[in-house]
Amino acid sequence: MAIIVRGKNIEITPALKEYVVKRTSKITKYFDTLGEITAILAVEKGRHIIELTVPVNGMILRGEEATADMYTSIDLVVDKIEKQIEKYKTKISRRMKAGTFKGELVAATAAPEVEELHVVKTKRFAVKPMDIEEAILQMNLVNHDFYVFSNSETEEVNVVYRRKDGRYGLIEPDFN
Repeated sequence: MAIIVRGKNIEITPALKEYVVKRTSKITKYFDTLGEITAILAVEKGRHIIELTVPVNGMILRGEEATADMYTSIDLVVDKIEKQIEKYKTKISRRMKAGTFKGELVAATAAPEVEELHVVKTKRFAVKPMDIEEAILQMNLVNHDFYVFSNSETEEVNVVYRRKDGRYGLIEPDFN
């Protein structure tokens, strides 16, 4: 199992890296095989942010936390990932090959009622070919946080979205 620790606007000290590895290894006990776990630590405007990505057999568990202390952020994000594992343990065990998910390690407490996922509204709209800049403009005009469009350069359906930091992101399909 490989854990990659990277920093943005912060120097990754050996003690900090060791703490991330120690806390993140708690997650590995639930799985026989894991992909490369990535922890990105950042400091922005006095906030200590960690983004943790755990690839598991085609699925991705992801958590992000921001506090005034990096060690607290690390603890909270690991707890968040463990809660995701608890919440979705039946889905995870169904999707994974037999024996790779150790569901018995997930807390056997009275599981909260799993809310049923219902689609309450379906929208249809014309997906017009446009470039990314025009899609961002259209998204801002309709005052949405995301916009689905046909990328005129790649001829694929893409999504642009507004990030928490106010900048924009692009989602492209990846058919591996």
